[in-house]
Order: sequence, then structure tokens, then C-alpha cells
Amino acid sequence: MIRLENVSKSYPSKFGRHTVLDRINVDFPPGVNTAIMGPNGAGKSTLMRLLSGAEMPDSGRIICNAAVSWPLGFKGGLHGSLSGRENVAFISRIYRRDYKQMMKYVEDFAEIGKFMNEPIRNYSSGMKAKLSFGVSLAIQFDYYLIDEVMSVGDPKFRRKSKAALLERLSNATVIMISHSASLMKEYCVRGLVLERGRLLEFSNIDEAIKYYENMGSAQDEPVPHVEGANS
Repeated sequence: MIRLENVSKSYPSKFGRHTVLDRINVDFPPGVNTAIMGPNGAGKSTLMRLLSGAEMPDSGRIICNAAVSWPLGFKGGLHGSLSGRENVAFISRIYRRDYKQMMKYVEDFAEIGKFMNEPIRNYSSGMKAKLSFGVSLAIQFDYYLIDEVMSVGDPKFRRKSKAALLERLSNATVIMISHSASLMKEYCVRGLVLERGRLLEFSNIDEAIKYYENMGSAQDEPVPHVEGANS
């Protein structure tokens, strides 16, 4: 179970502190796949970073008694000066996984060949995403965080990624950010909509998508630049 109790998060902007999440209360029960929706700048990625532990809330608390992945496809957890192989070794030690077994999985999955021995800073964005996705799936988490990464790679790689993810999700729960209604319906049964710092909860994914799509021009309004906040 993951639970957020009165969680708030803000970032500095040229207009002062900008509140992205305002006293959020929500549970993510195991086995209930959830989609998070909202216009650009609403705080979706901020919420994901809080769930992954990459950032801490300004106030409130996050209660988690499960193993939670970093956002799949998130390249920020990879060290640019280390090679792909060295990154896998580092992560395997942190999560206390067998290095050889994990390395074999990542090499077979990411399909980047000799670049496993190259520093991450030399990778293309697609190669970084492939490696990050492979490392994520090499570890069996209780919750997988997915942030618009199903489009990584060519069609063959996307099919491979989807099959591997579905295999992992047979024993795990997904929390997903997406703008694709079809993708959210395929994976999720429940929807959350972020709007002006508050979180609206829908038990039915179709109702959540309908509300999100009817938010209208709010999705097209300019969003003030905020340091550290994305989507």
C-alpha cells in the first residue's frame, strides 16, 4: 500500500513559491492499476517523483510498505560518467540483486550492444531510455511507475517492452501517467485527475478520462515556468 496524507509540494518561481500539489490525500491499493491525468504543469511528474522517493514533500507524509520502481524510462537515475555496465552493477548493489543475472537481462533487453561499455553521456536519448527501461524490468517491484515510455524504440522494441511489462504486472501494480486514453484503458481501472493543485479521484477509468478530456481550454493555457516542476 502507498498512502499520501496531506502532501504538499511547491517550487520557487519568479512570482514566488508556486504550489504544485496542495494537501493531497490518496491511497494506491495493491492490485488497483491507476492512471494519473492532468494538463501540462499540473504536477503529474512531480507526484511520480514523490511516489518514487526521488523527492520529498514540503509537508504531509508518504507511507509506503512496498517496493516502488523509479519512473520507467527515467534517465535521471543513470550516472553519465559511468558506462551502462557500471550503472547496472551500481543499481544491482543498491537493490541487492545478483549482478550477473541482472546484467544478462539488461543486455538482452536493451539491445544496445557495445554501448554497454560506453559512458551514459555518449548515449542517445533513445538508448538511455532503453537501458533505463531494461534495468527497471530487471527488478521485480510491487509498484511500477510509468511516465509515457511505451513509445520508446521501434515497433519491434515497443512490442517487446509491452510483453515484458505485462509479465511483470501479473504480480505488481501500475501507476501511470499518459495522455493516451487507449493506453490508460488498457492498463488501468481507476483514474486520478490533477487540477490546480488538488486531486480528483474516480473509481471508473472512463469517468476520469471523460472529465480530463472535458477540462477544455485549461490544457492549452500557458503554465508559468517553475524550477524543478515538469508536467
